[in-house]
Amino acid sequence: MKKRLLPVIAIGLVITMWASAFVGIRSALESYSPFHLALFRYLIASAIMVVAGYLMNIRLPESKDIPAILFIGFIGITVYHVALNYGEITVNASAASFIVNSVPLITAVFAILFLKERISKYGWLGLLGGFTGVSIIVLGESNGLSLSGGALVLVVAAISLAAFFVLQKPFLKKYKPLEFSTYVIVAGTLFMLFLSPGLLQSIENARLEHTVSVIYLGIFPGAAGYILFAWVMNRYTATKSTSFIFLIPIMTLFLSWIWLGEIPAMLSLVGGGLALGGVYFYQKVG
Repeated sequence: MKKRLLPVIAIGLVITMWASAFVGIRSALESYSPFHLALFRYLIASAIMVVAGYLMNIRLPESKDIPAILFIGFIGITVYHVALNYGEITVNASAASFIVNSVPLITAVFAILFLKERISKYGWLGLLGGFTGVSIIVLGESNGLSLSGGALVLVVAAISLAAFFVLQKPFLKKYKPLEFSTYVIVAGTLFMLFLSPGLLQSIENARLEHTVSVIYLGIFPGAAGYILFAWVMNRYTATKSTSFIFLIPIMTLFLSWIWLGEIPAMLSLVGGGLALGGVYFYQKVG
């Protein structure tokens, strides 16, 4: 019972935290540039990871793995979060969630090509059902999605995140989730340091609630979210793990309503039901 319950709890926490990130980013961008937001958030996350790693006495990575860790951190932390923040300037939280949460389909393709994972035809049906549900959500929230510059940047973010999930999978057989999450978060933050000019001034000029949003983003969707999802990926295939991401737009709708006052449309609720059904079906047959 405990073995079944713990992954469910972990997935629930990850979905909630990562859904809240789309809303938190929209809030923080009122005071911070996309670049300062990414750097500030991951300076906080890195500090937490380093302290936690020290207290837990984690191992240092093997020297032969450092180039790969740097690359994975650059792809999954630097590229993804800078692109996500930049894209959310012109794309609302629900639509941004839709684009980025096409990740399960992209991950499935990458996993087949590079991890040799197999997906049944019914599994593909579940993934497509989930994606269709998310598509209906965005139709309900934004009357369609035009390929603006922000949307295209978010496509880059989705591809980089899918690559991150697939690239880290083999290393989770060698390193514990806390260890590998610490390595890649610190590595990704190092690449962001070139964005540091003007950060202190941005913090001084920012509204308090927006700074609190950044701190929240660093602690929970940042540090805690990556550790928990690495733990989940260590127990499931890459495709099965990322299929849960289809649930994030549903939670984003709810949080956008509570936090930003963006009331979900009836069509979005229909799409949410279909996305939920697609994930459930894939978990049963994929």
